[in-house]
Amino acid sequence: MRMLILGGGWFVGRAVVVTAEAADHQVTVFNRGRSAPPSRIVTRVSGDRTDPADLARLAEHGPWDVVIDVHGVVPRHVGAAAAALRDAAERYVLVSTVSVYRDWPREPVHEGSPLHPADPDADPGEWTWGTGVYGPLKSGAEAAAARVYSPERLVVVRPGVILGPGEYGNRLTWWLRRSASGGKILAPGSPDDFLRPVDVRDLADFVLRLVEREAYGVYNVAGPADRDTWGDLLDACLTATGTTAPVEWVDGQWLAAQGVRQWVELPMWRTAPGTWAIDTTRAQRAGLTCRPLAETVTDTWAWLASGGQPVTTDRQALHGLDSDWERQLLDRWEARQAAR
Repeated sequence: MRMLILGGGWFVGRAVVVTAEAADHQVTVFNRGRSAPPSRIVTRVSGDRTDPADLARLAEHGPWDVVIDVHGVVPRHVGAAAAALRDAAERYVLVSTVSVYRDWPREPVHEGSPLHPADPDADPGEWTWGTGVYGPLKSGAEAAAARVYSPERLVVVRPGVILGPGEYGNRLTWWLRRSASGGKILAPGSPDDFLRPVDVRDLADFVLRLVEREAYGVYNVAGPADRDTWGDLLDACLTATGTTAPVEWVDGQWLAAQGVRQWVELPMWRTAPGTWAIDTTRAQRAGLTCRPLAETVTDTWAWLASGGQPVTTDRQALHGLDSDWERQLLDRWEARQAAR
């Protein structure tokens, strides 16, 4: 198949390029050139998706069977790309997020759950990960793509947390570096608490499977329910880094009461009941498969240890617990336990 990938040099896009090439598809990537695609075989078109002239020039390189938009966030830009490529690409795949759901993470969600109000023409200009607009913007991006591509020509994939080699969000990478540094590790909640991240390579495999089967519609993507726990994650991090360090499991409600910022200071931790309650039945029926969490952890550490460097974004600074603050929290918790 002839595929156009908007992006293709970063985390998800890079995994999609590798997966598509392994299946002998013809791949074109369109990006600003800040990071190179992972193969010299890929056809690369340089340009900025916010520039109408660049989009018009890109369309002349078609046609393609499908365009895969791995990083579209701003609705106006997604709509402009979709409109420019409407006659050059038969189908459009948008990698979105579970953050589009209005009630996530407070409540469980499925593909029919209410979304944030969508403005397909929204363009906030400069925005950052910490502003809280990501979910509404992605909801608008979905609406922008749907305004151009009819339902049978559109696929929307809504993943939760994505981990694996190349990660730039500083989630798993933070836990790995924290494990490698040794010393008593503060872990949130219980080792038996479940979590459901998905490996970026499994997400890429699933996207390609949908494309190859000419599927359409909306699909939630997350790891298997009731399989992986926080204990599994920390054990895998310690094993991968070759570290022997004690782990102190600290009550999540107590951590929240101390002012620990959920989801960011201890990456991937939240007390909200819907955090991992993501219905992925539809994706599983369409062929989603997920490798063991320990494999994701091991491969990510191998990538870091071999000199792998994530791309730099403002998202990285959001995640991670300051070492002094961690020590203070552990001291408070241990004093509390001793006094009981």
